[in-house]
Amino acid sequence: MTDLSGLQAELRGAVRGEVGFDVMSRALVTMDASNYRRVPLGVVAPRDADDVAAVLEVCRERGVPVVARGGGTSIAGQATGTGVVLDFTRHMNRLVALDPRERTAVVQPGLVLDRLQEAAAPHGLRFGPDPSTHSRCTLGGMIGNNSCGSHSVAWGTTADSVRELSVLTARGRRLRLGPDWAGAPEGLRELVEGELALLRTGFPELPRRISGYAVDALLPERGADVARSFCGSEGTLGVLTEAVVRLVEAPRARALAVLAYADESAAAEAAAGLLPYRPLTVEGMAADLVPSAAGLPGGGAWLFVETGGESAAGARARAEAIVRAADVVDALVITDPAGQRALWRIREDASGTATRMPDGSEAWPGWEDCAVPPARLGAYLRDFRALLAAHGLRGTPYGHFGDGCIHVRIDFDLLTERGVARFRRFSEELAELVVAHGGSLSGEHGDGQARAELLPKMYGAETVALFERVKGVWDPDDLLNPGMLVRPAPLDAGLRFSVLPREPVDVAFGYPSDGGDFAAAVRRCVGVAKCRTTSAAGSAVMCPSFRATGAEQHSTRGRARLLHEMLAGELVTDGWRSEEVRDALDLCLSCKGCRSDCPVEVDMATYKAEFLHHHYAGRRRPAAHYTMGWLPLWLRAVARTRTARLVNALVRVRPLAWAAKRLGGIAPEREIPRLAPRTFSRWWEGQREETTAGGGTLVVLWPDTFTEHLSPSVGQAAVRVLRAAGLRVALPPTVHLAKPPVGDGRTVALDPLSLLRGRGRVCCGLTYVSTGQLDRARTVMRRTLDLMEPVLDTDTPVVVLEPSCAAALRTDVPELLHDDPRAARLAARVLTFAEALERHAPTWTPPRVDRPVAGQTHCHQHAVLGDTPDRRLRAAAGLTGELSGGCCGLAGDFGFERGHFEVSTACAEDRLLPSIRGAAEGTIVLADGFSCRTQLEQLAGVRGRHLAEVLAEALPTGPADDGRGRL
Repeated sequence: MTDLSGLQAELRGAVRGEVGFDVMSRALVTMDASNYRRVPLGVVAPRDADDVAAVLEVCRERGVPVVARGGGTSIAGQATGTGVVLDFTRHMNRLVALDPRERTAVVQPGLVLDRLQEAAAPHGLRFGPDPSTHSRCTLGGMIGNNSCGSHSVAWGTTADSVRELSVLTARGRRLRLGPDWAGAPEGLRELVEGELALLRTGFPELPRRISGYAVDALLPERGADVARSFCGSEGTLGVLTEAVVRLVEAPRARALAVLAYADESAAAEAAAGLLPYRPLTVEGMAADLVPSAAGLPGGGAWLFVETGGESAAGARARAEAIVRAADVVDALVITDPAGQRALWRIREDASGTATRMPDGSEAWPGWEDCAVPPARLGAYLRDFRALLAAHGLRGTPYGHFGDGCIHVRIDFDLLTERGVARFRRFSEELAELVVAHGGSLSGEHGDGQARAELLPKMYGAETVALFERVKGVWDPDDLLNPGMLVRPAPLDAGLRFSVLPREPVDVAFGYPSDGGDFAAAVRRCVGVAKCRTTSAAGSAVMCPSFRATGAEQHSTRGRARLLHEMLAGELVTDGWRSEEVRDALDLCLSCKGCRSDCPVEVDMATYKAEFLHHHYAGRRRPAAHYTMGWLPLWLRAVARTRTARLVNALVRVRPLAWAAKRLGGIAPEREIPRLAPRTFSRWWEGQREETTAGGGTLVVLWPDTFTEHLSPSVGQAAVRVLRAAGLRVALPPTVHLAKPPVGDGRTVALDPLSLLRGRGRVCCGLTYVSTGQLDRARTVMRRTLDLMEPVLDTDTPVVVLEPSCAAALRTDVPELLHDDPRAARLAARVLTFAEALERHAPTWTPPRVDRPVAGQTHCHQHAVLGDTPDRRLRAAAGLTGELSGGCCGLAGDFGFERGHFEVSTACAEDRLLPSIRGAAEGTIVLADGFSCRTQLEQLAGVRGRHLAEVLAEALPTGPADDGRGRL
């Protein structure tokens, strides 16, 4: 049995990088993106090759296995291990050099591919292979798996792009691998030269043969390239510390031909015939994987065929030539870069979206990327579909049709003995089917544990025995990633689901998409790690805390892994009371970005609220939960006593403000926002205008806490714009509901107007949810439903100005009150300001503003509500420019809570503040959320405005108050 404390102490004394043997460090790397789970002894983040050598020496003396890990996106289980895991992403992640003339780059193993692409792009260069995980996969992982990507028909696999590799063997030898036997360990050449006949006949010829060791690259006629042979060895032969890679010239322009076919087989059979046209990609997808609104030409399956050229016209001409040559149902050629990116995003997200079948049931990797000769792909897919049907399984194939490589997630039952047994039988039969078609069990992601056991079916016993001898030459002590490729662990052992509870966990939220099962919700995270991107592209939000800290525990995947381990109870043993899980969730901003940006729609904001609810049950909470969680209660007390001016004056006294923030758990760097002397509702009550005057649609304007007490000007502006659009406006709890016409349909006198009962105010419960006070949230929500019941009996729309409150009403209320049908009825009536105008005043033309805008789409709007109506409304008003993505970093109570200021500021600096600083003079700063406006004011001294305020100011009569409470 390993002496953990002794091993940890020795490693800490030997390396300069971090050594983590704590529960959190270990829990974060128990899994990759596969079906497998292994609990390591510890994690080391080496700073350089000397650190790696020291780790190998210590572990060799103690007989502890070592596993090299990059982005942890491996799909076959090879990035997990029971010994010491080397995490290269923290320190050994640099681009060491880039030589445009030689078209080479020197990289460390932890460098993320997109960072290399960004550095090469100004020189017109790029790294050829580009897996769909390019925004987070590392060069070391790509070399370990011999990754490929969608452009492999043009630029090949990672092995085709490697020139030299710096490697440390398990026994500490530093080797520089290259052609002509450069860097070969002692005995390798003799082994190969004694098996030339086997090497020349035992390896199938196809573009995507990734399975096994590439020992045939050592043949003399292939240049005896040791570096190429090392690619795809999955960390079992040596530990990569640096690589010299080749770059290729990037096309100046690209076009995308989307070819529609009747079905998947037709698309597969057509793919090989397009290769003579030298496309950059030939990617295939079937209709059961593509969203219905994807904007694709009509058909049952599609090929994405990308072409390049010196000009846009040249690229388009090549794409159109392919369309003319192809026998298709329909076709579309796209030259607009934004349109191409939108379609490629569908393809890149497939590794996540494929984990859910159309009916919502789960699907898993395991047979993710078999490859056959491209000319046999159509026949193989037909046989594959038949095999699925014979086993009662379903899957959605997609992938690199031009290379004969198919990705698929299958709805295996990996939770029961019977289901796991079927998984094994299917795997064995599929391996035989792939071999019968002349294929490779792995066409991209490596063998790992998922396929290594079945390599004898592909190579035969003699070649597999040769693999074992190769492993013995490189790693005679079997120290590096044991159980992979040779002497493998069984493909059905160590499944990550086996440790989860069999009975549903008692939880507060309904988890409707997961059958009410919290464990199933946590299982959603399959590890594709889109949350680990270091820059948010386009309008994306997820995951702002990871971009701020770069730490795995602050990514959506890292938090999901900790929740998985909490449910497993083996490593995280104190369940809901776990401090490790609490600490990881502490920097979750509850932005809900993962709900939309994660391909499998992990909802970490909900999971966080659930955890906090249980974690603090029966215990004292942090002070911020009482101050900011109960914010609606405190603000109503101030409003009732009409002491807003007094409170404002007191918090401007520095010692009093310091004491209030200290007692309230508020960050000392923050200023306490000023309260409005007159609430929005009080302004409303002072109006003399009849609420229901006119014949327009009646809308209920929701007086959310922030509009009501902190920015009533937003509500006033909204009233003015809604009325200008011909709508009638009312507020709860005094909503006037007119009965429909009677008799001959002419307008008749209305019965006395019904009023909502109750003296309380409606509230979405957002602040209670975000702090995990779910019992209190339910009480508040039920009271709100009682007050709103007369509205729920009609089709009256409810307009909500604060995006976070609108999102809470649409999602949190029905998911937390899943036993109350009124919650769903209220959610169905909730509209944003722009949605209300678009649906209920479709002929109204907004006033022209004709100004550029900058700012940020609210994260909850992006994740839950959508902003298409807002975009159309802005365009109609002449408001030009794009709002940035990301999260403002204040995120309700998050940025105000003590200890969060630094991360909150970093989140704002990611996208929001740079977009404001770069805006031209005269630009309007839009920020519909109170948090966003507060962050802008406190960090940049800029006043952000709600879209309603901008439109109200442009109305003909102007924004002046007429003395009757109107704007």
